Amino acid sequence: MGKTISEKILSAHSLPSGRWRTCQLPIGIGVDAYAGDIVVAKIDVAMIQDGTGPLTIQEFQKLGKSKVFNSSRTVLFLDHAAPSPRKELSNAHLILRQFASQTGSKLCEVGSGVCHQILAEDYVNPGEILIGADSHTCTAGALGAFATGMGSTDVAVGIALGKTWFKVPQTFRVDVEGKLEKGVYSKDLILHFIGGIGSDGATYKALEFAGEAIEKMGMAERFTLTNMSVEAGAKAGLIATDAKTEKFLKHQGRCKMFMVVKPDEDAIYEKKINIDASDVVPLVAAPHSVDNVKAVEEVKDTKIDQVFIGTCTNGRLEDLQIAAKILKGKKKHPNTRLIVAPASHAIYLQALKKGVIEILVNAGAMIFPPGCAACVGVHGGILGDGEVCLSTQNRNFKGRMGNPEAEIYLSSPATAAVSAIKGEITDPREALK
Repeated sequence: MGKTISEKILSAHSLPSGRWRTCQLPIGIGVDAYAGDIVVAKIDVAMIQDGTGPLTIQEFQKLGKSKVFNSSRTVLFLDHAAPSPRKELSNAHLILRQFASQTGSKLCEVGSGVCHQILAEDYVNPGEILIGADSHTCTAGALGAFATGMGSTDVAVGIALGKTWFKVPQTFRVDVEGKLEKGVYSKDLILHFIGGIGSDGATYKALEFAGEAIEKMGMAERFTLTNMSVEAGAKAGLIATDAKTEKFLKHQGRCKMFMVVKPDEDAIYEKKINIDASDVVPLVAAPHSVDNVKAVEEVKDTKIDQVFIGTCTNGRLEDLQIAAKILKGKKKHPNTRLIVAPASHAIYLQALKKGVIEILVNAGAMIFPPGCAACVGVHGGILGDGEVCLSTQNRNFKGRMGNPEAEIYLSSPATAAVSAIKGEITDPREALK
């Protein structure tokens, strides 16, 4: 019986005895694991961030452990409050810094960028398992890895022992055929999907994205899809590896880590979902739920006080370039604030060298340090009562950006950029004709 990508990866990492084989996918299967099975699997990479990290460290210490399983692939990030705006958050940073120093774990300091972007840039490879104390850990699934968020206690055990248990998830196959029209992006596609299935429609499922439209996408667009898989309740989002995956790894200096990771032709899926890319239009997720999806045309002319372009969803170089192309030679609306945060230090430097940052600043944007910035509502960009923000982030529940009396709409970078000029939600296809 054939296997899905998740079944292959979890099989290769698991053995009944708890010992690990040195093996490469898809050969050398450790356990013949299928959806519904419980496995204990080896962890390749584990991560925590400054929001959930202190609790994870507290749970680690309760285990009576002093050493981490693999210090070179245990990664701590200071990104959610970077730089820290309050002493309480500064003290949380001190806890992570001290733990990294004591255990030899990797520490990504303030200004390095968002954990999910750096994990993709520097740490995670095809066929591996990544666990993180953050729900958007699933971002790295675009590299053909099984990447998933877990609770702080489970991650603490993984950091201590180098293994944890999983229930092998059922998989939904999402085939996207055809071509997205100009002005429509992968953010619109994933909102289209979530709007159809609901925010709990794929709870504890793995989503496999495939089809002509996915094959045409660059890695930046693919990361957007897997990043928001959890917004449909999914355990993981995965994409088979191909030449674009290999090119990305080569650019990051890890070409030797490329391997073919794909499902078997006779893999069994719980559900198959077919999407015609030409049916997707520019979309927003309206307040206060990510599955409250509406066509931009339905909410056009909605006045916005702030636009935020960045985050682990849409803060990559390609996203900033899309915004810069629209904003070049133009100015943001005088009554609309425009915040931009590159997802990593590397992206910031690339955007500087290519003149992208200059275009955005000339348009009136404020450039925040690489990191989560306004997304989680703990510093810069907190909204006032009754204010409306259009953001490229992945969540818009009440209070997400620091004020439950404000409203958040989610969109693509193109929709965000053109709306910043107009001061109201606007269809990007108008600017890209």
